[in-house]
Amino acid sequence: MSMDLYHQIANQLESSHGVVAGQMFGKPCLKTGGKAFAAFFKEAMVFKLGREEIALVMDKYPGAALWDPSGKKRPMKDWMQVPREYHENWLSLAHQALEGLTPNS
Repeated sequence: MSMDLYHQIANQLESSHGVVAGQMFGKPCLKTGGKAFAAFFKEAMVFKLGREEIALVMDKYPGAALWDPSGKKRPMKDWMQVPREYHENWLSLAHQALEGLTPNS
């Protein structure tokens, strides 16, 4: 079911923002201008929000964590993994991540 939610977000952003689906570290991701800003990983969505923004919003999502795609305790400091229970926020977080990559937004 979570993958279906990822596809719904992908379809909406593809049609409205010219986002393309791709792969990053072998995981399904969303890109714009060749840069990834969101991905699907272990029944959760992952968003490139930046360190400062993650520090501001992490507490809103108990269970969220910095993304460690390798599982070797080397988290990516600009990426936040948000559990499925917050799926109602995934689209807004995807928009936020997309805006962070878009110049003059």
